[in-house]
Amino acid sequence: MEGADGVSAPVLDVRNLCLRRGTREVLRGVQLSVRQGEIVALMGLSGAGKSTVLRCVAALEPFSRGAISVGGATLEPQASRSVQRTLRASVGMVFQQASLFEHLTVLKNVWLAPVHVRGTPQAEAERQARTLLDDLGVGHRADALPREISGGEAQRVAIARALAMDPPVLLMDEPTASLDPARRGELGETLKRLTAAGRTLLITTHDDDFVRDFATTVAILADGVVVETGDPHTVLSSPSHPATERLLQTDRRARRAP
Repeated sequence: MEGADGVSAPVLDVRNLCLRRGTREVLRGVQLSVRQGEIVALMGLSGAGKSTVLRCVAALEPFSRGAISVGGATLEPQASRSVQRTLRASVGMVFQQASLFEHLTVLKNVWLAPVHVRGTPQAEAERQARTLLDDLGVGHRADALPREISGGEAQRVAIARALAMDPPVLLMDEPTASLDPARRGELGETLKRLTAAGRTLLITTHDDDFVRDFATTVAILADGVVVETGDPHTVLSSPSHPATERLLQTDRRARRAP
């Protein structure tokens, strides 16, 4: 879809997103647009509200002001349940800890939602689940329980589970947090394949190397707003906002720590 100026319209559009917890303003007017095929990395210091933004986009957390548009649905405060359901159908959420159902096999973790939420026949859902697991390199673990697979494998299973509902937008919270460098690279290549197939990704991360290597755009969140956005190499090499420089300094100190 293109706008009047010939530029593709955003698949995900966050406008003036505000959220208050008690007397604290966590988000104070977040503005963020993500277009089809992009991998947008949302970065910021711990506690900046990155995960909160994702939860708002996934209609998992109410907000006080603003609007979130995804897939033809616009979510605003006090939105009806039908609007929330429509929006949730357009986004898939991959949580930081994978959050797989521990008592179910990898395969059932993936086909469960299409069967019980969309009414997909189980045989068809299982076939689609096996295809997704194969595409993500974990098809051989289909009959394993979550406790029997590695952290990297669990991350891929969680991605397959999110993709099983065929959402145009995939949200990922700190996807590299528990991965070693080799696994981070494999994950990055997987995400690039997803965008090449038409998916759109919004991820939160502290990993600036991963962002430089795989993100198409980086947005820096500080004091409840996005203070800087642009090409990852430019923003992270020559930051124009003090909050970005503070973030990079914190990351450098963390790497030097024993």
